Amino acid sequence: MKLNCDLGESYGVWKMPVDDAIMPIIDQANIACGFHAGDPLAIKHALGLAKKHGVEVGAHPAYPDLSGFGRRSLAMDAKEIIAMLHYQIGALHGMAHCEDTVISFVKPHGALYNDMLSSKQVRHAVMDAIASFIPTSLTLVMQAHPDFRSFRAEANERDLDIRFEAFADRCYADNGALVSRREKHAVLDFDKALEQSEKLIEQGFVITESGNTLPLIADTLCVHGDSPDAVYMAKAIRELINRSDKTA
Repeated sequence: MKLNCDLGESYGVWKMPVDDAIMPIIDQANIACGFHAGDPLAIKHALGLAKKHGVEVGAHPAYPDLSGFGRRSLAMDAKEIIAMLHYQIGALHGMAHCEDTVISFVKPHGALYNDMLSSKQVRHAVMDAIASFIPTSLTLVMQAHPDFRSFRAEANERDLDIRFEAFADRCYADNGALVSRREKHAVLDFDKALEQSEKLIEQGFVITESGNTLPLIADTLCVHGDSPDAVYMAKAIRELINRSDKTA
């Protein structure tokens, strides 16, 4: 199990202060591309940190929604989604090149990430965008879900590698979706996040909001940089992953 975090999300006077502290702890950094957050200086700084600490870099593109932090769905057709993703991935690819590093995966952000699960049209457009990005081959990161086999089959049709992600700090619904952030219990506190992480890492399941057991096959585990105590949470989860690796 790998550990990842959404980073590079500072924008102007709005600062997300965890990048420096959390980068040495994680394996993969999902770096904002400017549409939901992240200005050029923040993105450049995050890329430099990732290179310094040997962290794998991925693009974290979103709907064009700065004021809503990319958490609002927008009605876009497939051509618009593909062009929007090529634009954002291309920007990060170019900045990474200037920092003498590379990007290797794409993890959509916020509403776009959620819409991939609920809409086949959106999911296929995202897959088509990533599969057709030149000059490098990129992996798609999407949410671990009970329907993972069908998602993998759709990716295979496009010769697209896929990596499944679970969340340390988000509550799950019975159908495998994340509970809406509009609900008070959607974001888990430190203790609940650590308990959920341990179940995911060691047993491969989460307990849903209704108390049911939901099996999830995940390759990587996300801690959100804007979660309370994000750095402490990442350190604790890093210890859980290291412990699991030693006993495997």
